[in-house]
Amino acid sequence: MAKKKILIRIGSLRHGGAEKVLVTFLNNLPREKYEIDLLLNLYSGKYLGEVPVFVNVLYLNKGEMITTNRTQDLPRKVYRKVYQAFLKKFPKVLYKSILNGKQYDIEFAAIHGMRDDILNSPLKSSKKIVWIHNDLRKTHFHNYNDAEIRKFFGFDKIVVISEHIKNDFEKLARNDFERQKILRIYNPLDTEKVIASAGKPLEIAKSNVPTFVAIGTVFPQKGFDRLLRVQRRLLDEGFSFNVKIIGDGYDFEKIKKLKEDLNLGDYAEMTGFSNDPYPHLKAANFFVLSSRYEGFPTVLSEAVTLKKNIIATDVSGAREILENGNLGLIVENSEEGLYEGLKKAMQDHEIFLEYQQNLNNHVLPFSLENSVREIMDIIDGL
Repeated sequence: MAKKKILIRIGSLRHGGAEKVLVTFLNNLPREKYEIDLLLNLYSGKYLGEVPVFVNVLYLNKGEMITTNRTQDLPRKVYRKVYQAFLKKFPKVLYKSILNGKQYDIEFAAIHGMRDDILNSPLKSSKKIVWIHNDLRKTHFHNYNDAEIRKFFGFDKIVVISEHIKNDFEKLARNDFERQKILRIYNPLDTEKVIASAGKPLEIAKSNVPTFVAIGTVFPQKGFDRLLRVQRRLLDEGFSFNVKIIGDGYDFEKIKKLKEDLNLGDYAEMTGFSNDPYPHLKAANFFVLSSRYEGFPTVLSEAVTLKKNIIATDVSGAREILENGNLGLIVENSEEGLYEGLKKAMQDHEIFLEYQQNLNNHVLPFSLENSVREIMDIIDGL
């Protein structure tokens, strides 16, 4: 049987949840079954080295993301934007040049931001899939209204990662045909790898105070700014604890400056990106998810896998993962909610003993194998 030809599009392979999930998915596909081209807008990112060798990586531009407006960077930044806009407006040029006129069976938008790029493909016979990782109504760059979300029904299949997002799409579906396009599939999570990695030795300074660890790309969605402000407030009230933020992103220097402005000193640490954050997660007393919005936060599933004490804002996916608060403390999605949650963590030890008991008896309702198989079933069925 001939291999199915698949085009997958994503912006880059930076250190984000959707990028990590995509690479995990690709590494668990049978290489003999599919012929995959992965087209990046920008050939950069921490996960480039993890793309399996059978995947052909193509790109529009090469180099690191330019997040500043420094004079010396502007020509390259403008060129990239103009070039990408040109190829988006004239997709036939892209398909004839970079993609060498290849005919694909499946075209796959690995993130919602590639919606128009895939829907405007000149290949009218290809089947089209989109993978939505965020609550579209709360994204930082573009809050989608009903009309914008309706455009996703142009895809043959809409893969969403939480019940919250699925329910939102189902409310906008106009008939059973559209409702059948929507499929909730949990993100592929390699729990065995998480557990094995967490067991690696980690040299950390001993501390007599609890440590709260937060993990994610450093940009506004993750709410690290409000986490640090809450820490300052609690320190001023006499509580003593450390916060460790593991991650990098275009807001890194801004959050680092906030840490300095708040005079948090050694009580707060920003480690930058880590390929292997799991030893840090395992060593911490608490995991805190301070996000303003999510789709289905993979890192929260990882914290459950490692049976950590958890405080999480009430974002999409949190109630599914934490079983409506049986496995961890879900707080109001606000700075005040985080304040109350961290304070409770240091005052109410009994409730966290109860969470630990529930975690020890908990079996994750999803698996790497099931998630990969479900997505393969979609591809094979189109």
